[in-house]
Amino acid sequence: MLEFPETKRSKFSAKKRLELFVKHGGQCYLCEGNIRPGETWEIEHILPVGLGGENTDENLRPAHTKCHKSKTKDDVGKMRKADRVRAKHFGAKEKKGSMPGSKNSRWKRKMDGTVVERNQED
Repeated sequence: MLEFPETKRSKFSAKKRLELFVKHGGQCYLCEGNIRPGETWEIEHILPVGLGGENTDENLRPAHTKCHKSKTKDDVGKMRKADRVRAKHFGAKEKKGSMPGSKNSRWKRKMDGTVVERNQED
């Protein structure tokens, strides 16, 4: 059976947040600026969970909220593309119909301008 990455969001305790903050010197992982007292910050996954990352200390870093939102926006696009590729690979997504009038279409236009199905004879 196929297994897909766990995409459920985790809540981190205050203790875990403080531990990560201290471990990384209170520095934003994305912009490398210091997170000042009173500034909002979030825990950032280096490799998003939706792309195979895990909730381990090696994959978690503190980041300013504004920096985190920007990266998350990019990550969501990558995750959606990975979902589309995965669906296509396993045949879960049907192929779209061909362009009307092309040789792969079931319709053809005759020289007199009428449109008929390809398998029909004159």
